[in-house]
Order: sequence, then C-alpha cells, then structure tokens
Amino acid sequence: MSLKSLALIENWPVPTAAAGVVRADGTILGIHGPVGQRFPLASVTKPLAAYAALVAYEEGAVELDEPAGPAGSTVRHLLAHTSGLAFDEHRVTAPPGERRLYSNAGFEQLGDHIAKAADIPFAEYARQAVLEPLGMTATTLDGSPAKDGVSTVEDLLHFAAESQAPRLLDPRTVAEAMSVQYPGTKGVLPGYGHQNPNDWGLGFEIRDSKSPHWTGASSSPRTFGHFGQSGTFLWIDPDARLACVALTDRAFGPWAAEVWPPFTDAVLAEAAEV
Repeated sequence: MSLKSLALIENWPVPTAAAGVVRADGTILGIHGPVGQRFPLASVTKPLAAYAALVAYEEGAVELDEPAGPAGSTVRHLLAHTSGLAFDEHRVTAPPGERRLYSNAGFEQLGDHIAKAADIPFAEYARQAVLEPLGMTATTLDGSPAKDGVSTVEDLLHFAAESQAPRLLDPRTVAEAMSVQYPGTKGVLPGYGHQNPNDWGLGFEIRDSKSPHWTGASSSPRTFGHFGQSGTFLWIDPDARLACVALTDRAFGPWAAEVWPPFTDAVLAEAAEV
C-alpha cells in the first residue's frame, strides 16, 4: 500500500520532490517521487552528523561534557547549538549555554573534534559508524558536517527507522538526544524567527509548542527532526510512531512554510487510519 497523501508533493512549486513514510519497525507506509535520486540535504545533514557523534560517545572516543569548541563549550553545547558560536562564522558571540545560537560553525567544530579524537576524517567516521551499518550507500557527508550531506529518500528512511528503534545506539542515548537540552533557552529558529523557548536536543530540533513551525498543527510536541535550506525535511513523531522524509531541489522559502504543515497533517491523519 502507499499513503495517498504523499502525492500532495506533486502540487508543491518545486521542479522535483520525493517523499516517504516509515514506521518504527521499518515498515514503509508509502513512497512517492524519485526516492532513489540524490538531493543536497543542507541542514538535514546535522541529524546524521549528530548520530555519528553519539556513536563516538558510546565508543568512548568523546564525552558529551568534555571541552570542545570555544572556551567553556562542550560537545553537548555544540550539538545543542548553545556553544555561543555565530551562525556561519567561527567567532564567539555569547557565553556557552546562555542562548540558542543556531550554528553551522558549531557543527564544523564538532566534526573537527571527533575527527581528532578518532584519528579519522569525520566523513569517513560517519560512513563507518552510521551510513554503512544502515545500508545508506547513496549518502555522503563530505565537506561540512553542518550542511554538505547528499542523500536519497530511500536512505533517509533507513535512518528514520533507526532513530525510532535504535540498533546502532543504546535507546537511552537516543532518548537523551531527543530530550530538551538547556531548557528555557531562547533563540532563533532559522526561517521562523525568535522562539521562546527554542527547544533543541542533541542535533535534533524538538517541536514542543513552537508556532509557527515547519511540522503540522497535529504533530505531537515530542516530534523531533530537522529541515534544510535546500527544501528538505525529516521529522519523527514518537506519538504517531512514524517518520516522514521529503527532499526537493528548490531552496526553502515561503512556499515551504505554506505547504509543509498541511502535508504533514494529511500524512499523520491518513497513517492513523492504516
């Protein structure tokens, strides 16, 4: 079977789009579009990089609360966007832990830290630790671990299933990653403005009660995931026990803010009836 709601991507104002939905047990409820086509992920790269960082933590290569990044910052701060680093510049703009400053630079410093600790380039570490075990053969994380990943819907559905029912990590580690880090921290959700609080886990954004938001009005507060400026998203809704991936080749903009939430609501409504 295939969820009919996935066909809504045909109405999106984009040249190409692909989407898929997977349950926690790995059952694919539906796919639509060129799900084997490789798309630039932009910031949907971050959850993949974060997962590799968590493998490094479980392997003992790093500790979440060891120093990393700017003075006073830790691995945890870098993963939770509270290191104080600027968005795309390797300069400090706030003390660690005080503000949620969404930072590509922070993930780049995280990648450098893990590469040094593991004595292997971060992209190769991520391949061995996450991509290869999950069979994500079309996915690469070359370049910036913040934004340069390339993948397919097919591959990301493997990752979405793993995020719901982990095999590579202890479920307690994943539960912590999907829990709010530094509760009550204010910040800016890129594309959506100031949020108070701007809740985030370890590499994954947490929906909570944010409004406006790129997920649906019916998405549970526990929904976590990420969207990318290349017109991509991945969300996992633990209450609905399913995840959705959508990849496009049009940069994020007002079009996405308009079509993504009703699309998500339609997917959740149809999946609830299956």
